[in-house]
Amino acid sequence: MTVVEDRETLVDADVEALEDRVATPKTVLMCRPEHFTVSYRINPWMEPANPTDTGVALRQWQTLYDTYQRLGFHVELIDPIAGLPDMVYAANGGFVLDGIAYGARFHFAERGPEGPAYSEWFAARGLRVVQPVSVNEGEGDFLKVGETIFAGTGFRSDAGSHAELRRIYDREVVTLRLVDPNSTTSTPPSPSSTTRADRPPSRTFLAPSTTPVWRSSSTASRTRSSRPTVTRPCSGSTRSATAATS
Repeated sequence: MTVVEDRETLVDADVEALEDRVATPKTVLMCRPEHFTVSYRINPWMEPANPTDTGVALRQWQTLYDTYQRLGFHVELIDPIAGLPDMVYAANGGFVLDGIAYGARFHFAERGPEGPAYSEWFAARGLRVVQPVSVNEGEGDFLKVGETIFAGTGFRSDAGSHAELRRIYDREVVTLRLVDPNSTTSTPPSPSSTTRADRPPSRTFLAPSTTPVWRSSSTASRTRSSRPTVTRPCSGSTRSATAATS
């Protein structure tokens, strides 16, 4: 009988704690995949010889957009630019924290113009933009968990960008090295305390290095017309990329 009473007391305390919690409004940045296609090859999953279905990508994007709206998210949009098919992956456009936007600097020339496009968007919204010196792909490789920034390196972002993060945000930055050449993202999975509906689990393999170290969001799929759509990112015939801004 005592155990039951104790459990009831515990449940009552949990309910009171939940009633005191207030949801934090979320804002996400998205880019419509109007120009989405595979016209060049910069990772193992991109094959220009195989057609993509932009119509499917647009429908998938709209489903995500509608879902955010239904969940009460505030959705901002950046205009897509012809000739920049990967601009739809807004996660790569920069890293935003404490009112400061650390701009993206892409390794491949094909994606180079995306960095300035996103930096201009951030600046127009009143954020202080810091232009990068080192190669980095924004939230594609960086993730804030608690007060720590986890930063990937290995195939995309240069480790030098991690030092820039430390200097800009004055926070601990943990370097993680990407060890799977078939992965196209370095972001570690989020713990349950920072669940992100827009970042599904990925098949990324990471190894910590010896160096301790407004969210944006977007999604699209590189779908070969002869194969079914897969919702798992960085694997198989479909690649999805997403990120959230706070």
